[in-house]
Amino acid sequence: MSNIYRKTIKIFLIDGEPTGRMSAELSNWTGKAYKIPRNKIKDSIDRPELSGTGVYFLFGEDDEGNNVAYIGEAENVLSRLNSHLREKDFWTEVVVFTSKDDNLNKAHIKYLEHKLHQLAEKIGRYKMKNNTIPTLPAISESDEAEMEEYIINSKLLIGTLGHNLFEDKISTNKDELDQEKIYFIKAARGADASMVQTTEGFAVIKGSRFADPVANSFPPSLNKIRELLLEKELLIIEDGKLILTDNRVFSSPSTAASIVMGRNANGLTEWKNREGQTLRDMEGFQED
Repeated sequence: MSNIYRKTIKIFLIDGEPTGRMSAELSNWTGKAYKIPRNKIKDSIDRPELSGTGVYFLFGEDDEGNNVAYIGEAENVLSRLNSHLREKDFWTEVVVFTSKDDNLNKAHIKYLEHKLHQLAEKIGRYKMKNNTIPTLPAISESDEAEMEEYIINSKLLIGTLGHNLFEDKISTNKDELDQEKIYFIKAARGADASMVQTTEGFAVIKGSRFADPVANSFPPSLNKIRELLLEKELLIIEDGKLILTDNRVFSSPSTAASIVMGRNANGLTEWKNREGQTLRDMEGFQED
């Protein structure tokens, strides 16, 4: 593995607990990130850097459980966050990016706000709560190069601090996927699906067909998941077939297989690659 992509990240638990405030720094970078729960904003008067210029990300969930985010900038971030406590109720925590050498000016943070919002919209993992698209200011070529590095490091730290806002979704084009890592199910009642294992879980690929109807013995808890997919139009009926409209990640291969097949299923044995080898075979599971 090339060392060029390796990074050292220093995380400091400001309150001495994993659910409290924390700061994160990359070696040899002047930027600094703070992750702060909403109920700790008032306590953050003890962080003088937060009263300076920066870019921030408000994170939360909507009423349907979807991840939502808002990207903003301010010349006094802490003051702006206090105003958001009164004005915005969807967020539960914020990640703030500042500079340890105070070299971020208004044009810089507006540039970062625009570019980061544009990237988050393109990736589409979170529903963005910004009412307007941030404007792109004119900055010098050298400043632009510096801000692009800031964006790269910000993306890395956002992911490290628990948000996949900037993580690319898996491809929906099977030709772009590693063919040896695709697993398939073809079963009764029209089930015809493909799946890949990712760092997030087991992703059933867009265009997969789900069994319809489900078996009489199908557990209500699993049926509720299917109903939610239908409500969100992630499952639609097209030409009499139940089709998945976007990639959907499940926490286990068995949950994925059961939802696809409309019955209880062992995903370790139901998912098979092109050679007919099961997921159990490929992952080296041993029988008890």
